[in-house]
Amino acid sequence: MNQTKSTILIVDDEPDIVEILRYNLEKEGFSTISAGNGLSAVSLAKEHQPDLILLDVMLPDMDGIQTCETIRTIPELKNTIIAFLTARSEDYSEIAGFQAGADDYITKPIRPKVLITRIQSLLKRKSITEDSKQILTYKDICLDKEKFQVSVGNTVLNLPNKEFKLLEILISKPEHVFSRDEIYTSVWGKETIVGDRTIDVHIRRLREKLGEQYIFTIKGIGYVFARG
Repeated sequence: MNQTKSTILIVDDEPDIVEILRYNLEKEGFSTISAGNGLSAVSLAKEHQPDLILLDVMLPDMDGIQTCETIRTIPELKNTIIAFLTARSEDYSEIAGFQAGADDYITKPIRPKVLITRIQSLLKRKSITEDSKQILTYKDICLDKEKFQVSVGNTVLNLPNKEFKLLEILISKPEHVFSRDEIYTSVWGKETIVGDRTIDVHIRRLREKLGEQYIFTIKGIGYVFARG
């Protein structure tokens, strides 16, 4: 099972294949959403900002290559992993897939366990890449993980550990809605039991220091940084 629940968007126009993929992925702890064509895939990708997209080449309306190219033009999806999962095994299809911006090209049929391993490897590679980014910025806010320092313009803030970690999570994916469970797990860990109001208190303190214009509450769900 995954330590954190990654979201995977399955894009395939064959319902049976989608159902098989969904079953095997969710059994391994992934969260899944699905689309049956390229246009829906782009719309759902914008809405949910999945960690990884499994994309077929042969799709109605807009094929997988065009879909991949379109997704790669969307700034908030620049770090989303795209892996083609298709029966098209020709060299030119694979080359076109990578030229469109794909991270991997997987041919069907493939055993579920092998597919899961490939997906886990791609997500691990992404995690390592993201962890290597020591400085996170948004407008005039700069968070330096190495120096454990946050600055707003020319003002340096000395944030307590939990507030720093909370801001680090939120600023890492602007406009992404983080659930309360995601935040609790990332900042306090699964083994720590904290009160329901703990996160609210830390959010309030961050707002006092950063200003009210950065962190927004999504009622019944969680919080988002720099809401669009």
